[in-house]
Amino acid sequence: MAAHSDPAGTVVLGGGFAGAYVARMLGRRGATIVSPENFMLFTPMLPEAASGTLEPRHTVVPLRMMCPHAKLLLGRVVGLDAERQRVRVETEEELVTLSYAQLVVALGAISRALPIPGLAEHALPFKSLADAIHLRNHVLRRLEAAAGATSEGHRRRELTFVFVGAGYAGVEALAELADLVRDALRFYPSLRHEPQHWVLVDAAPKILPEVPTRLGEYAARQLARRGVDIRVSTTLNAAEPHAVTLSDGSRILTSTLVWTAGVQANPLLAQLGLPLDERGRVRVDATLRIEGVQNAWSLGDCARVPNEATPGRFDPPTSQHALRQARRLAKNLRGDARPYRYRTLGEVATLGRHRGIANVFGLPIRGFLGWWITRTYHLYQLPLLSRKLRVVADWTTSLFFRRDIAELSMLGHPQRLIDTVTESDGDSPS
Repeated sequence: MAAHSDPAGTVVLGGGFAGAYVARMLGRRGATIVSPENFMLFTPMLPEAASGTLEPRHTVVPLRMMCPHAKLLLGRVVGLDAERQRVRVETEEELVTLSYAQLVVALGAISRALPIPGLAEHALPFKSLADAIHLRNHVLRRLEAAAGATSEGHRRRELTFVFVGAGYAGVEALAELADLVRDALRFYPSLRHEPQHWVLVDAAPKILPEVPTRLGEYAARQLARRGVDIRVSTTLNAAEPHAVTLSDGSRILTSTLVWTAGVQANPLLAQLGLPLDERGRVRVDATLRIEGVQNAWSLGDCARVPNEATPGRFDPPTSQHALRQARRLAKNLRGDARPYRYRTLGEVATLGRHRGIANVFGLPIRGFLGWWITRTYHLYQLPLLSRKLRVVADWTTSLFFRRDIAELSMLGHPQRLIDTVTESDGDSPS
């Protein structure tokens, strides 16, 4: 075991939205970020990365650029000694011990899995950048399979897409990918007149339960007009390689099942011995201090954060709230310890090309203006001018050029040298 030789300072566990912003706002005071990746993913733009509207790399921000005064340790926290104020971090090479003066736990959340038969084997998650890239490749592969199908049933199965979870992630991902398929079909003459079947399933009685009812109803109407089959008050009962069974008794033949039915706090929190609530979130007080743990704080999706602006309620897992929590916590770490208080600006969501909804200070906005406000707000939240300009360039390019429909399933999985040599043996000169 190797001990970290730097003097104790602030250690931030997690390089996601909440943790990265705390380190950024600490400025020259510095911090050590412990993260398995060297970038922060801006999740609100994940659906556009999946559809090809945005270059996937432009939805992530390098932590070393975002937090120039912070140190970055690539690894995964595996232990916490709160009494001696040390954390153990597993890197690719060794086990490192870090001493800290202040600890910030921002380990985020993971996709919530339920004990549904076949779910783990056949569903596609939608939480990370890798998930988005994989989903895009999968959908484009389904078009290729449909184009080569020899039977009507096979073709219909490949053109059926089932999304479980009608929150922000599910609705926006479905809308964006439906646009991708619609644009791509112009290059598939045999499929241009073939019907597509997009199914949106949720256990709640309506889609987008986070937004005001009027906006949720508008979103449902817009999706229905585009042919989306919305199944509310319905759950997934089972998943098979090429079919799903729903609680309403229907069995849908499909090769695409996307799971976006919520998130859960990182299970690693329990291994660290932190005080957790019934949902596995870290319990913190009004100043974001972890209850019963000295010099330790928590925020973001992994924490149960009380908000003085909404007594009796805890913050939802959104980037908007994580950013405000980070601002308050950075000030608290500098010695200005005050309770966290933030009243939400509203909710925003896109519904595909040029359609969206926004609730700004209680004012419901929909249609093109709602879409424009959603994009503008996301751009505002994205850190670094260089990243903002890259995103604007992508958006501008998409106005004039058609989407790229290259399916890159081998991305990140290069052939082994031995395979390359074997394949070329027949072409070797004798």
